[in-house]
Amino acid sequence: MSKNLTVVIPAYNEEESLKIFLPDVIHHCLNKSYDLVIVNDGSSDNTLEVLKLLQSTSSLEFKIISHKVNRGYGGALKSGIETCETEFVITIDADGQHYLEDVDLLFGTILETDADLIIGSRKGQASASIFRGIGKRIIRVVAKMLMKLSVYDINSGMKIYNTKLVKQYLKLTPDTMSFSDVITLTFVNNRHLVIEEPIRIKERVKGESTIRVRTAFETVMEIINIIILFNPARIFLPISAFFFIFGVAWGANFFFQGKGISIGGSTLILTGLIIFLLGLIAEQLSAVRKNQ
Repeated sequence: MSKNLTVVIPAYNEEESLKIFLPDVIHHCLNKSYDLVIVNDGSSDNTLEVLKLLQSTSSLEFKIISHKVNRGYGGALKSGIETCETEFVITIDADGQHYLEDVDLLFGTILETDADLIIGSRKGQASASIFRGIGKRIIRVVAKMLMKLSVYDINSGMKIYNTKLVKQYLKLTPDTMSFSDVITLTFVNNRHLVIEEPIRIKERVKGESTIRVRTAFETVMEIINIIILFNPARIFLPISAFFFIFGVAWGANFFFQGKGISIGGSTLILTGLIIFLLGLIAEQLSAVRKNQ
């Protein structure tokens, strides 16, 4: 792999945005000698036609990957990243919200710091909507509850990766919007160097965001899944301790009142022990998976 950079852009029904945003991206990549990969994720509009027209009239030979059906944001990114042959790969959105100068900033930073993943952090910038802001806050809270995490903007769409490393973890990531969160947690959990670099965000050029309330729920579930995969004790031990302590307290109350052994208390204690044993089994399976 050369010490260069590939820019990967997932596009789903971004016909209008690409007409405005993509020529600038092509010009920038041409000047900086970056590779460019654009993934048409089963768009139902004229996204693919726009891409082919720009490809035929451009001086830059960029790659177009086209899915026959929509696979999702993560699925599009995985298709793009898998084709990369450079040492580093950066992902940006097709809605024109990212500044191309920040691509150079993150590339320079990863060369300087030898980081494995750099996140373009939007900390301090207003969310596109109140609901999206609340959703992001919930996701951050859940992630920090389940994992030691010093990263703020885990779901930023602009990230630059060590290509070899990110390719190793693609199979663990979902095809949904939660790809951004899960890949970040995977790098953090595997003790890779993950840092943040402030970037700027502007209004999307055209079109509407596909992020919905359901996206936040799916992301939380994927975060829980990835924690269970890498560090199941974070899930099982607190739940086990809750049932065990609650059962002991319940049973002790009955016992010291001379009412004998409480069936409810015994059931809670037994439940806590079963969950604890399941946690031990999950830890062993996790260790096997990590070794693989």
